[in-house]
Amino acid sequence: MTEHWIIDASPLILLGKAGQLDWLPQMGRIIVPESVAAEVAAGSSADPARQWLETAKGAAYIVQGVAFTSDLLAWDLGAGETAVIAMAMANPGHEAVLDDAAARRCAMVFGVTMRGALSFVALAKKRGLIPACRPVFDKMLAAGLYVSPALVEQVALAAGE
Repeated sequence: MTEHWIIDASPLILLGKAGQLDWLPQMGRIIVPESVAAEVAAGSSADPARQWLETAKGAAYIVQGVAFTSDLLAWDLGAGETAVIAMAMANPGHEAVLDDAAARRCAMVFGVTMRGALSFVALAKKRGLIPACRPVFDKMLAAGLYVSPALVEQVALAAGE
């Protein structure tokens, strides 16, 4: 069974800045809601995630969003986070990739299966798509990922590093 990953802008941008977009399709079906793509496109033209989404390869993952419930809108998240969670809610079995703390709390309330960018990278390592997590984590942190050093260590240890 193919896994389905609905990716928010922050993980996509950080993976791009870490040079880690090539293995995404090997993880399963990658889904980028239109509002996430728009958020990425609003960034610098030099941004690797923006460049990737502007190619035919990356653009193939952009999909139209789904309707939002009033309960979800009440969380007042960004358009991208809201779209990722709404799509995951509408498609049981799909997993959200979110880093924003408020969005992660919201996803938990709605029972959305999710993981953060660090965990997504660790899974890629487990599947043999990358040789090690720590160098990728270091690049993501340098690119602006805001997480505690303890969390980085916990995920790295769980990945066998």
